[in-house]
Order: sequence, then C-alpha cells, then structure tokens
Amino acid sequence: MGALEGRVAIITGAGRGIGREHALLFAAEGAKVVVNDLGGGLDGSPGQSTPADDVVAEIKASGGEALANHDNVATWEGGERLVRSAVEHFGDLHVLVNNAGIVRDRTIVNLSEEDWDAVISVHLKGHFVPTRHAAAYWRDQAKVGKVVKASIINTSSTSGLLGNAGQSNYGAAKAGIAAFTLIAADELGRYGVRVNAIAPAARTRMTESTPGLKDYVVKPPDPAVFDVWDPANISPLVATLAMENCAATGDVFFVQGGTVRKFHNWTMTEALEKNDRWSVSELAQRLPNVL
Repeated sequence: MGALEGRVAIITGAGRGIGREHALLFAAEGAKVVVNDLGGGLDGSPGQSTPADDVVAEIKASGGEALANHDNVATWEGGERLVRSAVEHFGDLHVLVNNAGIVRDRTIVNLSEEDWDAVISVHLKGHFVPTRHAAAYWRDQAKVGKVVKASIINTSSTSGLLGNAGQSNYGAAKAGIAAFTLIAADELGRYGVRVNAIAPAARTRMTESTPGLKDYVVKPPDPAVFDVWDPANISPLVATLAMENCAATGDVFFVQGGTVRKFHNWTMTEALEKNDRWSVSELAQRLPNVL
C-alpha cells in the first residue's frame, strides 16, 4: 500500500520538470492526481503542446488514476475550476501542490513592467488562488464536522530566500511565497490543513536558464554517479509532506539531491540598544558594529 493511498492531489505546473516528477511519484504512491499545466513556454508564452495530457497518459499506463487540467491558476476562475474538477472527478481533495511558475530573468534596469507583473502573477497569485479555493473547500468540510487532514506544499526558491542577481521579479515572488506559507499555516491549521514549502534545487528548464547555473546542472555522463540535479530527487519530500500523518506545518525546506535542510525565516541578530531615541550622528557611528 502506497504512502498516499486514497489521497486526492492537485499538482500545478505538473507537465514538465519537478512537477511532472511529483505527479508520477504521487500516483505511484497511490494518490489520485489532477495534473495541471497550461503547456506554455518558459516565459509564460502560449504553447501548442499538451504536457499535462502526456503525464496523465503515463500515469494511466502504469495503472494509476489521473486527470488533466489546463486552467490558468493565476486567474480566480481558473483556480476555482481546478479545485472543483478534483472534487467532482475524484470525490474529494486532500493535497494541493503549488508548483507552476515562469521566469523572465533580467537585471532591474532592463525589466519591463510586463516582465515584473507576469512573473509575480504566475508565482505569487498562482499560489494564492488555488490555495484560497482549496481552503474554502476544507473550511466547509470542517464546519460540518468532517475531520480534515489536508496538506498544501508551496514552491519557494533560494533565489528569493538567499537572493540571486538577475531574478528580482522571480526572487520577490518566491520570498513572498515563503511568507505566504507561514501565514497560511497559522490561519488554516484550525481547519485541519497543514502548509509547508520547499526551495528545490534541480535541473529544469528554469535552472538551465538561470544566470550562473547553466554550467552546473548538467547530467553526469556516468550513470553510476548520483545525479544531484535530477528533479526526481525533490519529489519524495513533497510526498512525505503530503502524507495524512505528517506533522510538519509552517516550515520551509531546502532540498537537493539527498539533502534536506530546514530554513529559518528572517532572524534578528546583533542589536544596538539605548534607552532613548538615537540621533543620526550616533547611529552613523554605531551602525558599523552590527554590519
């Protein structure tokens, strides 16, 4: 019996890369999976392919259950239809994995307003909208007395938590997702919903186009060598966080290869203390002490 037997899961951006690996592993572990993907380009431009349908076909060929969904999760109506499709097709919903995203990497002086808005929308709003509709579903279940054991797993990034030049739009969205995760965990715990996030490092279309990473994410030529950049390395943690009996909530985890590390959110360190208001001249003299 799989670790996710009987669980119904939505995975956004599941047509390629890390999301595809999530969908395949979830299905192998017994989950019924809604595979959401628009099939667009890396920059969010329209695409002609149907990666969600391909993943569903692969899951069904292996004996699993899956449904393709092509809604835009950054739109209110799209997120609502996505959640409704899971409930109507599979009868319930237990897990939401927010994974969909795009990149438009440029330095700040070269970013257009549209580049900024598109990335913030797909990542940050694309996390909020499905979460909002799934949370409303679970709240309604809890109100009628049903025991809810649901899980949301969001996708942040070291580009947001640690910073990366050329990715101010992407990094800002990913940092926002980490903060959103902490707040959502505080709010939704009363309904039986746990919320966590991952900051994955793996070989995907995004990392292969990320400044400074292209030369590092290559696949080892020797198949006997462990591929630390394989996107399949990320999914076991996500599946673990999706399990009914997992206790983690309000946490953000870095995951790459065989490494899983917990992040701490912004932490105050050294302090300047005075039992009065500081003057500018005093702070100018003392501030270097905390740098």
